[in-house]
This record gives sequence, structure tokens and C-alpha cells, in this order.
Amino acid sequence: MPRIRPEFTKSPYFVDEPGNWHLKTGAPKELQIELDSYLNSLGDVDEPGTINGIHIDYP
Repeated sequence: MPRIRPEFTKSPYFVDEPGNWHLKTGAPKELQIELDSYLNSLGDVDEPGTINGIHIDYP
């Protein structure tokens, strides 16, 4: 299944450096918010009893 490419990655302001995604100076505020939201959503969910944020019932 193909992954959906976020819209901000298609912007001329987007810089795709490995391990250092960022926007060029002068990027619109909406684009900055979209990038920040996306990067924050990639955070690890390390709750006990979960795998990738999905709760697993166990005996």
C-alpha cells in the first residue's frame, strides 16, 4: 500500500535533508504549522501494554 505524501513535502520551501526536515526562510505560517504537527505526530508512544500505540490485552 503506498504511503500518502504530506502536502508540505511538495512545497518549494521544504528541504528534505536526511534526519533534518525543515523549511526555508519565508515559508508561510500554515506550512510551518503543518510540518510541526507532522513531526510531532511521529513521536514514540511508549505506554505500558501497547505496541505502536495500540493497546494489547494480556492475561
